[in-house]
Amino acid sequence: MQYHDSLQRFMFENEPIRGEIVHLDATWQAVLERRQYPPRVREVLGELMAAAALLTSTLKFDGRLIMQIQGKGPVSLLVVECTSDRTMRAIAQWQGEIPDAPLAALVGDGRLAVTIDPLKGKERYQAIVALEGLTVAEAFENYFARSEQLATRLWLASDPQQAAGMLLQRLPDAEPSDDDAWVRAVHLGSTITREELLALPVREIVHRLYHEEDIRLFSRMPVSFRCSCSRERVEAVLRMLGRDEIHSILDEQGAVSVDCEFCGSRYEFDRIDAEQLFTALHSVPATPTRH
Repeated sequence: MQYHDSLQRFMFENEPIRGEIVHLDATWQAVLERRQYPPRVREVLGELMAAAALLTSTLKFDGRLIMQIQGKGPVSLLVVECTSDRTMRAIAQWQGEIPDAPLAALVGDGRLAVTIDPLKGKERYQAIVALEGLTVAEAFENYFARSEQLATRLWLASDPQQAAGMLLQRLPDAEPSDDDAWVRAVHLGSTITREELLALPVREIVHRLYHEEDIRLFSRMPVSFRCSCSRERVEAVLRMLGRDEIHSILDEQGAVSVDCEFCGSRYEFDRIDAEQLFTALHSVPATPTRH
């Protein structure tokens, strides 16, 4: 049975190696329903979504993980957000004709940013590295080698129906019982085809690749699409613009409209709504913020 929209971990019982496989279909379709992407942009964005789901599961945090590829090429921005609850959203920006070219050529002089945004109480963390690699998988492998010093390999694939990925990672500070275990695991992992990664269930993939290894397969974890936009967040952004700027927009357009690029939701504010944004700030006594 094929498990959709889920992530499943596996471990090599006698070696410090862990793995994960993710399949996205409804989650990926929810992204594609909201914007028409050129084929090559769509392919790269799907791979980035699979990578984000895999990498989120390797981290211990409570909040959001934001992965961003930005450059000066025809594809100027790719963003995927994945929460610690494994809810996701994604978007890409591009201009002109998009060639069937490697990632570096699409993005141009690019950089890869990984941001961990905790819900509360902890400091925001961000790592930015130069975008190196012909594919999304290579870019993240280079990121882990540079920023995390973790031996990591990824295999990613996407098509108009689904996105999928597999990750292998050698655990730090642990001695292997077999010095060749990591090399062997990567070599076997590299035999998987794009079609197999997209079509086969996790259990079958693991069996095909590692049937001669002692593998522990963990329970599947669901993944879903969900946008984190809200009227409250939009209100906070409008307050940052200031009363004068908001009134200027109202005078010109009659209302303030804000569209979420991720999910397409529209938030509209008339003059009464806009005035309440600022009068509320002055009418509420100074008390500790409630969350």
